[in-house]
Amino acid sequence: MRQTLALPLFLAICVFPTACRGHKMASVVGVDRAEVAHEGALAGYAMVTTAITPAERFIAVQHKLEVASSDEKLEAAWEAVVKFCGTLECEVTASSITARSGQASASGKITLRVAPGDFAKLLAQVEKQGNIVQHSTWSEDKTTQVVDTEARLKNLTAYRDSLRAMLARPGLNIKDSIEIEEKLTDVQSDLDGTARKRKILANETEKVAVEIEFRVKGAAKRRSAFQPLWAAMGEAGETLAESLGSVITFVVFMIPWILLLLLVAWPARRLWRKRRARRAALEAAEKS
Repeated sequence: MRQTLALPLFLAICVFPTACRGHKMASVVGVDRAEVAHEGALAGYAMVTTAITPAERFIAVQHKLEVASSDEKLEAAWEAVVKFCGTLECEVTASSITARSGQASASGKITLRVAPGDFAKLLAQVEKQGNIVQHSTWSEDKTTQVVDTEARLKNLTAYRDSLRAMLARPGLNIKDSIEIEEKLTDVQSDLDGTARKRKILANETEKVAVEIEFRVKGAAKRRSAFQPLWAAMGEAGETLAESLGSVITFVVFMIPWILLLLLVAWPARRLWRKRRARRAALEAAEKS
């Protein structure tokens, strides 16, 4: 009965390379194939049922805030949000501040990840620093990726443990021992990579990604009035530079040919003048 149940389940799990490799290695070292098939099939069956009926959804949420502040208070507002993040379950992943320079207004940007329960507190703090003129939200369901990654982790872990058990068996010859160790190294590498992927997914789904941009009130309107003029001047300068570049390229390309033409034309001109002088002398002699 045990082998009868294991056969169809083992055929299903053989779709996954790791389980099939485990079965192949078991046959190499002389382990009971029915036993390995049964254990691998049960692991594969658990993985399939977990993927079909996940216990929870894993959603990656992202917010983008655009905050308008006065030129004098912008830097202080930026610093206040960064410091406030440190008091929450929050992590600043990137931040930048640009001071006012000439016609360019000051600006700032913060990218962070915050626990869902602390997002409302963070939003309230941002509202104190200026007017939120734009608030955009995105969400992405990553349940399938999380479930598949967790199932692969379980499958690889079981495969690694079975290889370790094989390696620990007494009477194992050197050849089989080397083959198992090579497989064990490959499986451990795959396991580490899958664990890193799961950690990244956890960071994306267990925390809210927030991007905050600070700008000066009315700065966008002042810039937009002359934006077409600056754009046209930029395009004109680019066109002029391209034209000059083409002319320079053409001149450099023609210089060798011009030199070659001069080297050929100068002796030819001297020869033509000598022949012309000789013909004139002959004509003068015939007339006389």
